[in-house]
Amino acid sequence: MPDAVVDYNLSSGKWNIVQQKNLLLDRTRILYGRTSSASTEQSSISQSSRSTDEVNFQDDHLWNDLSEFYACEHFDVPSYDGVVVPLTIVYSHTRKKVAHNPGLLHGHGAYGELLDKRWQSELKSLLDRGWVVAYADVRGGGGGGKKWHHDGRRTKKRNSINDYISCAKFLIEKEIVEENKLAGWGYSAGGLLVASAINLCPDLFRAAVLKVPFLDPTNTLLYPILPLTPADYEEFGYPGDIEDFRAIRNYSPYDNIQNDVIYPAVMWVSLPLPLGDLQLVLAILLGVFKKSGGTGKRIGTVRFGVWEAAKWVARVRERSIYDPTHPILLNLTVDIVEENRYLQCKEAALETAFLIKMMDS
Repeated sequence: MPDAVVDYNLSSGKWNIVQQKNLLLDRTRILYGRTSSASTEQSSISQSSRSTDEVNFQDDHLWNDLSEFYACEHFDVPSYDGVVVPLTIVYSHTRKKVAHNPGLLHGHGAYGELLDKRWQSELKSLLDRGWVVAYADVRGGGGGGKKWHHDGRRTKKRNSINDYISCAKFLIEKEIVEENKLAGWGYSAGGLLVASAINLCPDLFRAAVLKVPFLDPTNTLLYPILPLTPADYEEFGYPGDIEDFRAIRNYSPYDNIQNDVIYPAVMWVSLPLPLGDLQLVLAILLGVFKKSGGTGKRIGTVRFGVWEAAKWVARVRERSIYDPTHPILLNLTVDIVEENRYLQCKEAALETAFLIKMMDS
């Protein structure tokens, strides 16, 4: 019998899941000793009719199903200037121990976008090992209205970074996460957030994963022919304006790397590239790229270039104190999307293995 039986209405575009095995719930129950493997054959769920774009229902259902194993808590964290920053943590009921848990702190804080807190199966491996997964809704992101967004952009971008640092310190001071076992995670503009926080407090973090991060805004924003760069002026500042330029230099991860300190272990991760984008990146690196194609796609290799990470990694290695237990890794994915459907799973497994290895070393 298949994992799911679906009744799809072609005229209305709606579908029913007639029967579906909840493999995630079944395997979690086995892991925590709540059921036997034989009983999982009888597990199934029924859901009401819904359209294919109603993804939040499924996410909420996953959280509800797993509530017997994992807990979620909310905290209001005072930032450096007294502003309260929302912090959400997720952990395993049975694996959480006071002041002995590794932690992973997510952050974004840009474009007025909500921080994604949906259930992610790749985090389950960390939760089941006793990790605390935290989400900091820093200024610059969504959830607090337009003022919340504006208080974390352009000349006020430093607010986002200080909010993130305040949340990291809160996790350690309240013994939610063990000292020297906190990792940061940031994607795209969230990578700028985490990398800037590392520059300011390198001893606060043990490790970090930066996925296609924005690491060199000073130079990238001065190169307007790159796709979408003009759109980023409203978010990060226009370097032609002296006040904005000084603010950019003040928070830029590449321009503020410290000398003679031990940096946390960092893994920089690129996104898999469609073949056309890979050719475009090669053209840029070879200096033959003349004009933006205007595709409007938010891909890490064009919006925030791979060369930014290469420069950042090289400078951190050059200026920081070398420690083999704190490697600075550059993982450039050259696989073609069309040829590797499981590439995202491989990337997630690599990031998870890196985080676990760094906390155990």
